[in-house]
Amino acid sequence: MDRTILKEYHTVTSTLIELLSSLTNEQLNIKPAKNSWTAGQVGNHLDKSYDVSKILLGEVKDTQRPPDQKLTEIRALFLNFDIKMDSPKAIVPTNDPINKKRLLTSLKEKIQWVNTNSKNMDLSKTCLDFEIPEYGPFTRLEWIGFNTVHTQRHNHQLQQIIKNIKNDT
Repeated sequence: MDRTILKEYHTVTSTLIELLSSLTNEQLNIKPAKNSWTAGQVGNHLDKSYDVSKILLGEVKDTQRPPDQKLTEIRALFLNFDIKMDSPKAIVPTNDPINKKRLLTSLKEKIQWVNTNSKNMDLSKTCLDFEIPEYGPFTRLEWIGFNTVHTQRHNHQLQQIIKNIKNDT
């Protein structure tokens, strides 16, 4: 099984940390446009979404299909920056100001948890504790891939936010 998604996850999450680290606490909380999220809210959204990674250690079963079968479809959807998506309520970011240090600490801990725990686990197993209704159950590999492309999508968003913030200041 191809485990290159783990390297991609590491690269994408490192970029996320770099993007958020490049901002001051004040910049993190600047709304770049009406009805858009701040950079801090994007980070908060990702931080909440990373909580699902705990299912990697949950109940699993053997997979009867290629363990990366759903990654192509996930990539095609999430990396299409022309479409706007609505976030599930559980991971909608707070409207309160975001503290940069707390956000970065939480993100780094969750990212490191995935990096550490995924190294020695069988990524081909299907996770049974949670699924996205449109896709059905994901393998461990697909969950890491989902988090990777979800983060890529928001890294793109962060780059646009940062560009707007730096042009306005």
